[in-house]
Amino acid sequence: MKLSRPARRASLVVHVVASASWLGLTLGLLALGVTAAAGAAPVAVEAAVRCMKLFADWLLLPLALLTLASGLVLALGTPWGLARHRWVYTKFWLTLGTTVATFFALRPGVNSAVAAVAAGGPLPDAGDVLFGPVVSLSAYVFMTLLSVLKPWGLTRRGRRLRQHRPGVRSMGS
Repeated sequence: MKLSRPARRASLVVHVVASASWLGLTLGLLALGVTAAAGAAPVAVEAAVRCMKLFADWLLLPLALLTLASGLVLALGTPWGLARHRWVYTKFWLTLGTTVATFFALRPGVNSAVAAVAAGGPLPDAGDVLFGPVVSLSAYVFMTLLSVLKPWGLTRRGRRLRQHRPGVRSMGS
């Protein structure tokens, strides 16, 4: 599958906007988590975790899925390929892993913090509101670096495909 130039550009814009939004949303979650974990006034803690829940329930997963889908479209519809370059392959697996972690770890952690605060108790653990955003943010910054620097070269599959491409002579010929 080869994307036309307009389709490739549109997919790239969608991917960059979704990825930047996901990163920005995670920064917002981290700021809210720091507010909640800092032991501010109870009303501020409650407001922070409720905002985190709103972000986690309505924005986080759609942005994660849009980032994953647009990245797959770009990988499969351009010469970069999904498994030809190590940086693309690494970004795919990190994006898939952080999407799964968002659904199964970050959102439940935020929900348990909201439940604890709504019940009138203290925040159960600062890790519930800080661990997910810190890990996610670290992964997104690393993936951004991969996108910009494009390190590590071709995978074994990428080298094999490059050697057997019509019109490209291998070193031994």
